[in-house]
Amino acid sequence: MKTALSKPSVSRQQKNLNYFKRYWTLYLLLLLPITYFIIFKYIPMTYIQIAFKKYSIIQSPWEMPWAANNGFEYFIKAFANRDFLYALRNTLMLNLLDLVCGFPAPILLALLLNELPFKRYKRITQTIAYMPHFLSWIIISGLALQLFAPTDGLVNILLNRMGFAPIPFLNDPAHWVWTYILLGIWQSVGWNTIIYLAALTAINPELYEAASIDGAGRMRKIWHITLPGLRPTIITLLILSLGRILGSEFDRPYALKNSLVNSVSNVISIFVYDYGIKGLQFSLTTAVGLFQSAISVIFLFGANSLAKKFGERGIW
Repeated sequence: MKTALSKPSVSRQQKNLNYFKRYWTLYLLLLLPITYFIIFKYIPMTYIQIAFKKYSIIQSPWEMPWAANNGFEYFIKAFANRDFLYALRNTLMLNLLDLVCGFPAPILLALLLNELPFKRYKRITQTIAYMPHFLSWIIISGLALQLFAPTDGLVNILLNRMGFAPIPFLNDPAHWVWTYILLGIWQSVGWNTIIYLAALTAINPELYEAASIDGAGRMRKIWHITLPGLRPTIITLLILSLGRILGSEFDRPYALKNSLVNSVSNVISIFVYDYGIKGLQFSLTTAVGLFQSAISVIFLFGANSLAKKFGERGIW
């Protein structure tokens, strides 16, 4: 009886042993990225506790005293800080506009490039479109200043010669917001288009041939074949974009901002820089960063759950 029961376990152990003998090189290759994440991602997470403690440069995070209000002193201070509330509002506003205006742009560009019959023209257009992705925001801000400066910018010079009043692209808060969004779309649209063009190659060309036989036009093919084929990719990237809805890059708003548009250009990353790096309030800015990350994770899980409810796979 014991021998009969031990045979399956022995065969299972042998099967696992054979599996690892066959694929041990793959697991060996995994050691490098796993080590990277442990050293540079997970170990630094221990410093999250600074958000709940009174920071001291001469003490380790484990030795620092706990902050008042059961450790939530700096979270309360953050939400009582008017600059943080403005930064939170600006971050949400700019990211939502980026999502509404910028997310459909690479989809539309991919659809247009996919319909081009001339392959050489398509490649040239695609190359020109994604080249701005390799420019830093310092360079882009310099270009924007040369183009959109209120008095000596090229665009306003042309408007002035045509008899129109100059437009304060970089000096008026409302105009600055739309300049910020359009520059972001211009910088990222070509690079993101590559993802959708790669997804388009997975669509079976026989579907288009069958649609042509049935008399479907170009728009019908896009609506009933191309867009459904892109839907899994669109959903996945939308979930990831919603996960970054409260995140804020530093270089883009910092390079484009000026004192005249501080009311809309100061985002959370700039708040953290001003109060953390300049002001040395590390506990406060750590609390802000932890709040920012927690809300982003909630948005990520929420968007993924909604995607699954509508029949999509989600990202996990």
